[in-house]
Amino acid sequence: MSGVNDTKTSLNEKSSIEKQEATHTPTQDQHHQNVHVENVDAKLANPLEGIPHDQLMADAEDFAKVHGLAHLTEEFKKGALVAQNPTGFESIAYLSDEDKNVLRRELTHKWDHPWQLYYLVILCSVAAAVQGMDEAVINGANLFFAPQFGINPNTTTGNASRNQWLLGVVNSAPYLCCAFIGCWLTDPLNRYFGRRGTIFITATLSFLTCVWQGVTNSWPHLFIARFVLGLGIGPKSTTVPIYAAECTPPVIRGGLVMMWQMWTAFGIMIGYAMDLAFYHVPNKHNITGLNWRLMLASAGFPALLLAVQVFFCPESPRWLMGKGRYDEAYKSLARLRTHPIQATRDMYYIHVQLEAEAEITRGRNRLFELFTVPRNRRAALASFIVMFMQQFCGVNVIAYYSSNIFSNSGFNDIQALSASLGFGIINWLFALPAVWTIDTFGRRNLLLTTFPLMSVCLLITGFAFWIPGRDARVAVVALGIYLFGMAYSPGEGPVPFTYSAEAFPLYIRELGMSFAVGTTWFFNFVLAVTWPRLLGAFKPQGAFGWYAGWNIIGFFAVLLFMPETKSLSLEELDMVFSVPTKRHASYQLKALPHNIKKYIFRKKIADFPPLYDFEGSVGEKHYAPGGGMA
Repeated sequence: MSGVNDTKTSLNEKSSIEKQEATHTPTQDQHHQNVHVENVDAKLANPLEGIPHDQLMADAEDFAKVHGLAHLTEEFKKGALVAQNPTGFESIAYLSDEDKNVLRRELTHKWDHPWQLYYLVILCSVAAAVQGMDEAVINGANLFFAPQFGINPNTTTGNASRNQWLLGVVNSAPYLCCAFIGCWLTDPLNRYFGRRGTIFITATLSFLTCVWQGVTNSWPHLFIARFVLGLGIGPKSTTVPIYAAECTPPVIRGGLVMMWQMWTAFGIMIGYAMDLAFYHVPNKHNITGLNWRLMLASAGFPALLLAVQVFFCPESPRWLMGKGRYDEAYKSLARLRTHPIQATRDMYYIHVQLEAEAEITRGRNRLFELFTVPRNRRAALASFIVMFMQQFCGVNVIAYYSSNIFSNSGFNDIQALSASLGFGIINWLFALPAVWTIDTFGRRNLLLTTFPLMSVCLLITGFAFWIPGRDARVAVVALGIYLFGMAYSPGEGPVPFTYSAEAFPLYIRELGMSFAVGTTWFFNFVLAVTWPRLLGAFKPQGAFGWYAGWNIIGFFAVLLFMPETKSLSLEELDMVFSVPTKRHASYQLKALPHNIKKYIFRKKIADFPPLYDFEGSVGEKHYAPGGGMA
């Protein structure tokens, strides 16, 4: 579909672009603020551009001496030269043949990295599985605790509408907490305890609250326990993608950061398996509902495993440098990179970014700048869109209530749980290709391809409830849900957390990610709390049709307002998000019919002019018509 193209926008145009956006200056204070807004993007664009090599090496030498790394002076000189022009290292005479071979291999063998990096990714994957299990085990438990606590949504006696709302409130409690409290604790927790410390605290809390859920004896008590669970889910789901993004090289950043969603899908699958495993557990003396209690408590085991293992991983180098702990930051990067030149290159680049951001933000309100600085505001808008649509594409309706959906279509309880496990398996298996596709086809193209498919699948699922025969009805319902999972898993599944973790500048990354993840958890809450009543009022046909319509809206929102971020460094992302929203949207509307003709109807027509031109920054790199780089 429409890729990331446009008339060329060079780095030199950035200041003029922002000035055009800041022309309404009715007061002197507002004018001062607008000037500040312009300078933010200009300074963040390319902090090393234009510095002579001699001066750059002298700066790198001073950097090494000041921060207790004088024994690495030569490595930092080389690293600074490469950081200034990462793709032009072949022309740098100061580099040895060994250095150039390392940098060449980085491009030709992009998955060749130290085992420590992959151990960190595995640990982050366990954190994601914890979240997936927290989300999924409630699916099977719904079948048991709702009747036991007097909130059965399918009751034929009493107030069914009331029960539908109460079931939704209990199910959605963690996400309510995440949206309004949990995610916003990310910034202070990360500031004082670091990435690893935050993960340890939240994993421990998740373990304790999972056990707590299993010993509740009323729906208000279960609501409270699940609400507190959100204090573990929120900061953890915000911190882990940031941690992964800050530790991985740009060329494979998307593939590794998206592991969060892939292993969340794995955790959802395991959660469904636990629902089946504990289904037939009988009640014991003075313990009613032992089966659903074990289902909810089972999600605590991977959380405990995560808490025990997290401090064996290196801390985020970016966080350590932000705290002035440069010697520790280098040791951390050295564990995560194959060769010292890679570690010094990345560390020096982080350093100059931190200095530029510190100069910009001194005395400023970061939360205010998240929405007033145009570059940040566009990142926030794009992150809001993908996070909002991760919920309103309808996936968690299935994740939380598939057992009820399958039961309503004609399955018995065991069949419904087995069918839910099938959805979990598909959700995980079809996320595996995204490790490759997210950095090959790009974030935008994955979404633009899968949104229409998800819409069709939801319509199939909803309309299947009009089929009179039970066997045909349940078969088509299952088919629609499974096809939906196949479309969701490589697209709207992995993209939102990956995109949001990389879209914001470092100085507001925790706040930006808190806003993004808070968005997804808030609408997760809305989804979970309204679905039982929506199903009762709209019937399955209308309820699934409602979310099918939102997928079409999501397609156009991504088309118009979401820039591509695939394989771009932070400096290039600053440039991408400096293109005015109106210009980006206008261009995409013009590019859409062109790309439909070229890529769908296979007509031989000339390429549309590119949107971004990175020439003069990191080599001659520009976006080609499909959204990939030529």
